[in-house]
Order: sequence, then C-alpha cells, then structure tokens
Amino acid sequence: MKMKLTSMAVAATMVAAPVMADLVYPSLSYRTGPYAAGGIPFADGYADYFTLLNERDGGIGGVMTRVLECETGYNTQKGVECYESTKGEGSLVYQPLSTGITYQLIPKATADGIPLHTMGYGRTSAANGKIFSHVFNYPANYWDGASIIVNHLLAEDDGLEGKKVALLYHNSAYGKEPIRTLEELSAKHNFEFTTIAVDHPGQEQKSQWLQIRRERPDYVVMWGWGVMNQVAVQEAANIRFPMENFIGNWWAGSENDVIPAGDAADGYKSLNMHNVGMDFPIYAELKEHVIDAGKAAGAGDQVGTVLYNRGLYAAMLAAEATRKAQEIHGEMDITPAMMRDGMEALEITEARMEELGMPNFGPAFSVSCQDHGGAGQGKIQQWDASAKTWNIVTDWIGSDNEVIDALVMADSEAFAAENSIETRCD
Repeated sequence: MKMKLTSMAVAATMVAAPVMADLVYPSLSYRTGPYAAGGIPFADGYADYFTLLNERDGGIGGVMTRVLECETGYNTQKGVECYESTKGEGSLVYQPLSTGITYQLIPKATADGIPLHTMGYGRTSAANGKIFSHVFNYPANYWDGASIIVNHLLAEDDGLEGKKVALLYHNSAYGKEPIRTLEELSAKHNFEFTTIAVDHPGQEQKSQWLQIRRERPDYVVMWGWGVMNQVAVQEAANIRFPMENFIGNWWAGSENDVIPAGDAADGYKSLNMHNVGMDFPIYAELKEHVIDAGKAAGAGDQVGTVLYNRGLYAAMLAAEATRKAQEIHGEMDITPAMMRDGMEALEITEARMEELGMPNFGPAFSVSCQDHGGAGQGKIQQWDASAKTWNIVTDWIGSDNEVIDALVMADSEAFAAENSIETRCD
C-alpha cells in the first residue's frame, strides 16, 4: 500500500509540474511564385538549424523550438495576413524576408511588442534603436551594402572620380533603398550616378540593357531579386558587358542568379553578409542529426548554397538572442518581450562562432539600445563558372560611417516626428 501511495504521489507531481511551451519562430516563407528560387533555400536553412538544435541539444535551454512556416509568395498582403494569423502562437521574432512586408509590420509588431529581424533588408533607418524599439537589422543594412560596394570599387579602381556608375534596381521599395546613399556617395567621390528601374518580376530587360550599352557606364550595381537577377546576368552577357564590373547586392548573389547563364556568368561579383560553402564544422552536425536522419526541410537539395547559409545564419542569430534573453531574465520559456531584450543585448564574437561550428561565418558585432544595426560590414564574392562556385575575394569591408550614420539619423528622426515617437536610451 505504501508503494502504491508513493507511485500516486509521483504521478501527481508529474501532472502538477509546469510544461514549457515550444519556443516559436515563425518563418514567412515563399516557396511559390517568381521569387521562390530565393525563398526556398533560405527557409530550408532557417528550419534545419532549429531542427539541429532540437535533435542534438534538446532545444535551447531545455526548451524545444518550433518553426511555424507561413507562405507569403513574397506578397505584402499575404505577409501581413501570415503575421496576424501566427502572432498569437507565442511567436518570438519575425523575419519578414521582404522590404514591403517589413514596412507594413513595423507599426504592428511594435504595438504588439514582438521584435522584427530584417537582416540586410527592410527599413534601413531602423538601425537607430533610440526610435525603432522592436526592429533590428544587424549585421548590416542596405545603405551599408551600397557603401561597401562603393568602397570596394574605390579600392579596385584607385578612386572613382569621373567614372560612371549605374544602378539597375527592382522597381519597388526594396530596390529604391540604396538610391539616396549612392547619390550622397557620388557627390563625395565625384562619380556620375544614374538609375535604371526594372519592373516586377524582371523578366523583360531588353530596353534597360540597350540603355546601358548606349551610356556605357564603367560599373553596373544591381539591386535585384528573383528572376530579375538571372535575366540581368544573361542580358549583360548578351551586350558583352564586363562581368567583373557588374556587381550585385547580397540578394543578387546566389547560385540561381548565375548558373542559367552558364560560362557567360564567369567573373560576376556580388556582396555577401556571410561566408560561403560547406567548409564549416556545423555541416558535419547537420549531416548527422538532420540530413542523414531524413529531417531536412523541403527537398533537402539546397544544403550549402548561399541562401541556405543565409537561413542558417539568421536562425543562429535568433537562437543566440534567445539564449541571451534566457540569461537576462532567468527564464527558459521566454516571451516576445524578453526576446526583444535578448536581441538588444546580443554580442556575436569570433570565439562564440567557433563554439557553434561556424568560425568566421559572419562578422563579429554587438547590439545596443542605440544601435540595432550591427557591424555594417560585408564581403565581395565572385562567381567561378567552371567550378560552379562562389569565391570570397575580399576580407570584411566596412561602410562609410560618416555618410551612413547621418542618413540613418535624418530618416529615423523624420519617422519619429511623423509618428510622435519619443526617443529612448537617454
């Protein structure tokens, strides 16, 4: 009888013990539509990292993770609908993966107390944490990217005075983001700057490349996405524009953008916010616990690509911010408000990246109440068509803080005035 009572007491204790909910990470993916080729690998990498943490570590801090995927088709209205339908699930942080969706979610997420991580996209001036309390765009933003490209060209060409630089951009909020920065930099460095728009989705660019052939810019910078990129690379080859003088941003530098053009794409360059390839210890862990175990996301055919790595990187940053939030609050089952605090106190060191099996995967950086933008650094990669691989050809390049900081301050302060937002961190 005593043994029976003891067993009943244990069972009662087990029932009474609090059961921690999953740590929920919504994934606003787009596996369909004209931008699916870019959306699929990112979504796969994002999901696979959290699967690794579950299978290998039992989650984060003893709490299992759950990726809640919602298809947006890269459509702003659908993106907002995905946010509204998933925010009640305990969602910790949103990665909108679209500048249009980001602009719509900034006021909503801020009011709801849920952080946004717009890694290398979105509203650039959200880097000012004194005004944008719930938006983070570390490790770098669009204006950093434009400046990094110019700094690379300045080093390559021993200055740009008297040169012509054309921006071929997706005719959307996303594509227009770098224009103001490049205008400022053209005035500072005395190069001629022109803009050439490409309408969604970008499959027709004959007239734009005829203009480029006619005006003969020394360099073409591309702010493209999806099918627009591969069409542009092919059109550049058709007019024999020198590929080494054609450079895309970090959303115009995946395998999908260059492979369709074959050998003609050889030498094309793009920006990247992280390193490339599979030569990182984490890939052995992914192979053992995720890929060989049949738990890989999607078809499992995107592993090791540029945008798969970007999904891994975004998930790693989210996981590390979660750990920081758990540490700050002494709670493992954190809330979105706690997650925000973890993101604002995030510090990514080279030592930590090594511990994670991702040495030198991205730049070291830290976040603060004032600065939600991170390192503002990037690398340049170049396509080797014969080997069908991207090669990193520079070290980390910084942006022009004098120009970028002033632009961020002016734009964010204007936003605060328009929306009656009081500054914080003082």
